[in-house]
Amino acid sequence: MGDQGGFEGPGDQVIVALIPAYNEERFIGSVVLKARCYTSQVIVVDDGSSDATAEIAEAAGAQVVRHNQNRGKGAALNTGLQIACQLGADVVVTFDADGQHLPEELPRVILPVCNGEADLVVGSRYIGTTSQVPLHRVWGHRLFNFLVNGLSGVALSDSQSGFRAFSRSALQSLSFSSAGFAVESEMQLLARTHDLTVKEVPITIRYQDRPKRPVIHHGLIVLNGFLRQVGQHRPLLFFGGMGMLMMFAGLVWGVVVIDLFTQRHELAVGYALISIFLVIVGSIGCSTGIILHSIRALLFDWLRQFLDKK
Repeated sequence: MGDQGGFEGPGDQVIVALIPAYNEERFIGSVVLKARCYTSQVIVVDDGSSDATAEIAEAAGAQVVRHNQNRGKGAALNTGLQIACQLGADVVVTFDADGQHLPEELPRVILPVCNGEADLVVGSRYIGTTSQVPLHRVWGHRLFNFLVNGLSGVALSDSQSGFRAFSRSALQSLSFSSAGFAVESEMQLLARTHDLTVKEVPITIRYQDRPKRPVIHHGLIVLNGFLRQVGQHRPLLFFGGMGMLMMFAGLVWGVVVIDLFTQRHELAVGYALISIFLVIVGSIGCSTGIILHSIRALLFDWLRQFLDKK
C-alpha cells in the first residue's frame, strides 16, 4: 500500500482522489484504503453525515473535510476540488463512497488525463458488459443521456457516472453552481463551454445496497437541477427553444381559428385569445433567450480579457 503523499502517477504526476460522502460508514473505510494504493492523497468531504463516516475515513488515512450540514454532492465536489488545487494536484479522480465504484479501476480512468489525451474522463458502466445494471436504471440513464447529450453538445454513454478524472486545466476551469446530483450533467455543459476534451473509459459498477432515495424521486431531482443549469448555461437554447415552440403552437392555433371562421363565419374568441397568448409569450421567450445569450457572451469576453491581462 502506498503511503499518503508517496504515490506519483506517470511522469511524477500528483494524483488526488476525491470522495464526497454522506452517511457511508459501512463502506468508506475500505474505499479509502483501496484508493490510497493508487493516489498521492485521498480527500473525503463529509457532507453533513450523522454517522461515523468522517471518523472512519480519517482513521483509514484520508484527509477529511466536514460540512456542518448536508449541502449536496455538487457543493462537496467544489470543496474538495479547491483543496486538491491547493495540494498541487495534476490529476483529480472522483468516485462514490458507497463501494459501487472499484478503486482498482482508478488507473484506467486517470490514464487518458495522465497521457494528455483528455481534460475530463468519464467512467462508463455501459461500455463493455462487466456491469449488471437494473433495467429501470438502464432506461432512466438512456433518457438522461438523450436529454443531456442533446442539450450540452457533448455525447456520453453514461452521463450520470460519478467515476471521473480531471486534468489540472479542467480543475482551473470548473466550478459547479449545482449543489446536488445534477452536477454530473452540469459538467457536460461546462466541458462544452470551456472546450475541454472529454473521453470515456469502461468501468465496472456494483450495486451493493438499496438506493437512499426512491429512484423516480431522485431522477426528478436530477432533471430539475439539469433544466436549471441549461437555463443558466444555454439561455438561447432554453428560452429561445421554448419560445419558438410556443410561437409555433400559437400559429397553429391561429390557423384553426381562421378555419373555423371560414366555415362558420364566426370568430372563435376563446381560441383566438389562446393563439395570441401563445404567440406573445413565445416572442417574449425568444427575446429573453437572445438578450441573456448576448449578456452571457459579453461577460465571458470580459472575463477572458481580464484573465489574459492578469
